[in-house]
Amino acid sequence: MKGFCNIFPGLLFLLLFSCQSGTHTDLKEALTFYASFDQGTTADFAIGDPDIYAAKASYVNSGRNLEGIRKGIKNTDHRIVEGKGWSGSSLEFGRKSDTVVYYQGQDNIAYHLENWSGTISFWLSVEPSKDLDGYTDPVQITDTNFNDASIWVDFTDEDPKDFRLGVFGDKNAWTLDTLNSSVKSVFEKRLVSIKANAFTRGNWTHVLISFKDLGTVNSLANLYLNGQKVGTIEGIDDPFTWEREKSKIFLGLNFSGLMDELAIFNKPFTDKQVLELYELKEGIKAIL
Repeated sequence: MKGFCNIFPGLLFLLLFSCQSGTHTDLKEALTFYASFDQGTTADFAIGDPDIYAAKASYVNSGRNLEGIRKGIKNTDHRIVEGKGWSGSSLEFGRKSDTVVYYQGQDNIAYHLENWSGTISFWLSVEPSKDLDGYTDPVQITDTNFNDASIWVDFTDEDPKDFRLGVFGDKNAWTLDTLNSSVKSVFEKRLVSIKANAFTRGNWTHVLISFKDLGTVNSLANLYLNGQKVGTIEGIDDPFTWEREKSKIFLGLNFSGLMDELAIFNKPFTDKQVLELYELKEGIKAIL
């Protein structure tokens, strides 16, 4: 009996470790892109292009046009700051400018025309009332613009500010709904909006977007902050049509603050997986 008692704690540890390792394996296998910013801006893991790019952005017929595209940040106001990340170093966005930075979306995002599912995860350190001016999008994925086949989170220009998740299919599809409803109601149907109280410059906030079956009537998108679900968008049947080679992972649009641990996965996360990712002490690199 005494021998069994000595063995039992070891067996319990192995069982717990096995369950945890299995879940970590699931996360690792679903990963398509990861940038820790610990060694610079080049992604630690990428199925597609791992390099970051910068360009001047102009807008023609409500579409984003990029000019002067070049590899690297190329903006003295944006930089890697060592030892100031949620884990290790982080990417700091300084003053607003007309320069946008992005990673290529092709292959780094597991896009599908129908039943598109995935997860986007990152950490932010920002004081919205002091650091931000106007509408700011820390992350926006699209091949054209924020209102045309796009998923994004933003801080509004209000005081106090709201933090929002936006999920918009093809513009020529969702705008048809405005024929029978107001533009405001149609737009807000595709949003999760909460007060930005969770964000401060002195602390890090984990943001996660999990989406499932986009492009179908069964679509679902959840917003999580610090491991807890704070809102859901569902039943948006707009098609999401991308030209894959034009898709981008835009970062820090009009944003001033710190970003760390940007990761994209090819499947939607369960509540349990969201919490597990949030609780990883060393971030994604702990499972690579």
